[in-house]
Amino acid sequence: MGLSRHYEGYLPIEDHGMIGDGRGCALVGRDATVSFMCVPRFDSPPLFCALLDRHRGGCFVLAPERLRQCHQHYVQDTGVLVTDLQADTGTVRVTDAFVLEPGAHLEEDIPAGTGQLVRHARVVHGTIDLRVLIEPRGGAEVRADAGGWQLACPRQQLTLRLRSSRSLPGLGSTLRLREGEDAWWALQWGAGDDNRPHRSVVNAITETIKAWQRWSAYVVDDVPQPELVRRSAITLKLLDHVENGAIIAAPTSSLPERVGGSRNWDYRYAWIRDAAYAVFALRRIGLPMEAGGFLSWALAAAQEDAQPRVMYSVDGRSPPTEVIDDELEGYRRSAPVRWGNAASEQPQHDVYGEILDCAFQWAATGGSLDGRLWDRLTAVAEAARTAWKTPDHGIWEVRTQGRPFTYSAALCQVALDRAARLARRLHLPGNPGTWADEARLLTGRILHDAWDERSKAFTEHLGSGGGLDASLLALPLRRVVPADHPRMVATTRAITSRLSAGGGLLYRYLPEDSPDGLDQPEGAFVLCSFWLVDNLVGQGRVDEASELFDTLCSHASPLGLFAEQIDPDNHLHLGNFPQGLSHVGLIASAVELARAQRGVRPELATHTWFR
Repeated sequence: MGLSRHYEGYLPIEDHGMIGDGRGCALVGRDATVSFMCVPRFDSPPLFCALLDRHRGGCFVLAPERLRQCHQHYVQDTGVLVTDLQADTGTVRVTDAFVLEPGAHLEEDIPAGTGQLVRHARVVHGTIDLRVLIEPRGGAEVRADAGGWQLACPRQQLTLRLRSSRSLPGLGSTLRLREGEDAWWALQWGAGDDNRPHRSVVNAITETIKAWQRWSAYVVDDVPQPELVRRSAITLKLLDHVENGAIIAAPTSSLPERVGGSRNWDYRYAWIRDAAYAVFALRRIGLPMEAGGFLSWALAAAQEDAQPRVMYSVDGRSPPTEVIDDELEGYRRSAPVRWGNAASEQPQHDVYGEILDCAFQWAATGGSLDGRLWDRLTAVAEAARTAWKTPDHGIWEVRTQGRPFTYSAALCQVALDRAARLARRLHLPGNPGTWADEARLLTGRILHDAWDERSKAFTEHLGSGGGLDASLLALPLRRVVPADHPRMVATTRAITSRLSAGGGLLYRYLPEDSPDGLDQPEGAFVLCSFWLVDNLVGQGRVDEASELFDTLCSHASPLGLFAEQIDPDNHLHLGNFPQGLSHVGLIASAVELARAQRGVRPELATHTWFR
């Protein structure tokens, strides 16, 4: 493959791979530059973020002189990334990994220890002059020690140790390697000290590969596009905080939803609604531990917070206050760059349903609800009884005055429905009869008040007016309205027609019809298109769903990754990358299609619990 395109000096977002160890992670470009890296935690200040400013962001470069072609691939079924770089004089292969501790098993909790990024370069043929540059954002105080350097990084309040198999005069120099020769660099942080020799570093990569492949063997393969499903599962595992099961939305901040626009947000946190969607998907592809871990984290976070939030940091606390970083120009000059997320303070009434749905799935898989947790859950259900009547900022976290969003009302119905079912099935105290009655009444209100006779569709909020909203494709997924209900079929038809971005892609809404406070266009939202696949399956249109699913999969990056959005004009990826919910959508749609193709009745169509 030829040398990747650059735009204003930046690689396309999709020309990156992700590596990590379940605590921190990095993005590595197809030119072998580490251009974004946060350690020791996903939400730590970035050590490198050239992806947000190629001049001031900092990076870790391994670059042959006169580069001509480059290609990336993952070692099969792993989170270990390989980049082949062809120059005029030869070819060098770079293998990158956050290596795991000896004996680590991804299917179990990974013990805390020294975090380590290992970069191994081997010349495949010819002779390579390899430029090596390690430049943390904000600079580092460098001190040589035995076998390497100590890097004190004041901006990150982090001290790292760099070891190398080759003696270099500093952190920016050129190394000549001939065919068959290799070099490695190990960047370490955290507790402990590692003086293992070269062979041990190579072995660490090999052991990490084995650990990933051992874990990946648990992922089912009797689904459409099994390789992409497995890659999606690995991506979610890379986003999974091993200490408590929280799965972050994405490993990056401020990658724009439209180049040159200001739709730039920090997604390095965990959303409660993501748990409800992700758990459903993870359980069905053979990953109950990851599903249970995220459920446990979500319920623990909600239990400790007097007023449930839509998102938390990985340790279950409120994300930091949103701030604008004026020092960075942004990806392709798309300012501002933001750290923290102000949406954590917004009222978003769907959170009530997300929490109760998590509890319902938790109980359905054998989890227990103790008295203290159930007291918290009943309080959430009681809050949902009235919350749907008041405006909020909705699933899309609009930055305008609140509105009575249909999706929010629907998830309040979910809260009441799940609370009633839990109380009855587990013989728990509460008001199951009242909750069930109000859930049914709220379903009726949605069917009536959200319906717009002129557009022949449900619209974004209750009452007159309001634009089309692709989030309503999720109503069957949440068991609010079945996919084959006539009004849901009509809504699916309207969304497909009027929110189409071409190529099977959908806009989540049109800002001119549904003001969100930014007055800017954006890309097509990947998750919504997978929701459309699920609706088509639920309506018995399996062939159409299968064709759409394959079309969507063709939009994946060369490594099988998805951002949050895709530019319908040029199919470049937009938004934070890789986006967990895009991969959750792919997995869930693959499972629904597999069931339908085996002749199993769609889960999203009419069921007895709707009657």
